[in-house]
This record gives sequence, C-alpha cells and structure tokens, in this order.
Amino acid sequence: MNPQMQWITLFWMLCSGAAMGLAYDSYRVLAGQLRFPRWSQHALDLMYWIAAALFVFRMLYVTNYGQLRFYVFVGLFLGVWIYFLLWSVITRRFVVMLVQAAKGLLSILTTLFRVLVWNPVKGILKLLKGMAKLLWKMVMFLLRFVLQCLRPFWRLLKWMLSPIISRMRMPAWARRWSDKVIKAWKRWF
Repeated sequence: MNPQMQWITLFWMLCSGAAMGLAYDSYRVLAGQLRFPRWSQHALDLMYWIAAALFVFRMLYVTNYGQLRFYVFVGLFLGVWIYFLLWSVITRRFVVMLVQAAKGLLSILTTLFRVLVWNPVKGILKLLKGMAKLLWKMVMFLLRFVLQCLRPFWRLLKWMLSPIISRMRMPAWARRWSDKVIKAWKRWF
C-alpha cells in the first residue's frame, strides 16, 4: 500500500472517529431529553455500537479495501479525541436546542390540531347529538298527540270488540309478554 493511500485512509478514519463522537453525543443527549426507559438504554447502546462498527468498516473498505492497520485505530482514536475536545459541547447544546424546538413545534401543532380540527368536530358532534335529542322529543310529542287524538276511536273499537275479546283466552306466556308490552307502552306514551 502506498503512502498516499495510507494518508487518505488516516484522514477518513479521523472523519469516521469524529462522526462516531457526533453520533454518540447526539444519542446521549436525546436519551437524556426523551427519557427512555432504563431497560432500553442497553439495547440502544448495543445498536449504536453495531451501527458504528458497520460504518467504520464500510469506510475502511471504501478507502483501502478493508486492510486493517495500526494507523486505522490511531485515526479513529484521534478523530474521537479531537471531536470531544472541539465540538462536543457545541453539539450537545445544538441537539438540546433541536429537541426544544421540536417539542415547541409539536406543542404548536397539537394546539393547532385541537383548535382547527378536534374542537370543531367535537362541537359538530355535540350539535348533532342535541339535534337528535330534539328530533326524538318532537317525534315523541307528535306520537303522543296523535295517540291522544285517537284515544276516543280506540275506546270505541275496544267497546265494540269487547264481547269477542272477553270470550278469547290468552295463553300464560302471551299474557306475560303482553303485560310487558303494555307497561313499556305506558311508560313511553
């Protein structure tokens, strides 16, 4: 391997180390801000290290066809070290600011959704429910009125059919059922 390729590999390993540090800081701040459950942090750590290893080996394969040398580890270590010296605090503050901005945006969007969608739908549903109750009361009133108007005809019909009805015997089960129907009828009307 020629020296030019070695320097290119070292440069890309420096960049990979800095990218690993950036990803780690971002992940650490997000885990703190979003308050992941304690049991999930181990799984997230494992996922971070698997992704970091795949990223580094992919970069190593692209730059020098996967040849693993000592300067690769030196480049990774220097990249992480330089990142934590220069940009770690800035990155953490930036990620906290992004999280706060996302929370503010989410709050604004939920407020807009509640004001523009949820409250009108809830109001329309209340209006429809009120209209249905009003319509039901009007129908019941009209039905009661019609029944009151038909009561004299009903009594006349009952008087005319009383000789026939008095001679008919109703089975016990039909009598119980008719009693329930009559009670319900009296309760509603």
